[in-house]
Amino acid sequence: MNALLLAAGLGTRLRPLTDKVPKCLVPIHGKPLLAYWLDRLFACKDIEQVMINTHYLSDVVHEFIETTADKEKITQVYEAELLGTGGTVLHNASFFNGLAFMVIHADNLSRFDVGRFIARHRARPPHCAITMMIFETDSPKSCGIVALDAQEVVVGFYEKVDDPPGILANGAVYIFEPEVLAFMRTLNQSVIDLSTEVLPHFIGRIYTFINTDYHRDIGSLESLRLAEIEYVNQ
Repeated sequence: MNALLLAAGLGTRLRPLTDKVPKCLVPIHGKPLLAYWLDRLFACKDIEQVMINTHYLSDVVHEFIETTADKEKITQVYEAELLGTGGTVLHNASFFNGLAFMVIHADNLSRFDVGRFIARHRARPPHCAITMMIFETDSPKSCGIVALDAQEVVVGFYEKVDDPPGILANGAVYIFEPEVLAFMRTLNQSVIDLSTEVLPHFIGRIYTFINTDYHRDIGSLESLRLAEIEYVNQ
């Protein structure tokens, strides 16, 4: 299985830290966020190749990739104009070789067993085309909350609502079957957003994997501060 790390974010809420450092390379305990992801992915025997999309300070990301032990397994793609999360997936469809693939928002710090995530996807109900990582959030009003049925399949999304129906949130880590790409092609557009234009179409067909270890969106200086306190690397 190949994986795509979405790493082109501008990191505006992390300024001034991101004035010279791209969001995906913000350090936590001295280790760049992207390094956590690459170490976790390549520790899993099922992951063969990783693609990283870049935009802001792409040269800095390239320099980092060149220092990694697995650089021969990493492909960097530069987006002069941002394509949106789904647009990046569709534009690089050939990288996935017609097989199921993983898509990760790299601005999250997450600790989980990648092999178990893949196994969960392979054991999904036959009608499901996606497996989504979810986690229990301590701030449900600021997250995309999911509602599940008895099979732990997503039956509803509640994006930053005042009265969320629970605390299980979308972790922005997915495994997609090729039919998701087929749906994206029917949109006939180059810029596509996964959360608003793709995932809603698959409600009732999204299986879930609950991350009970650690997951936090590193989207602000406050969340970065909390991650430094909470996270102990393993």
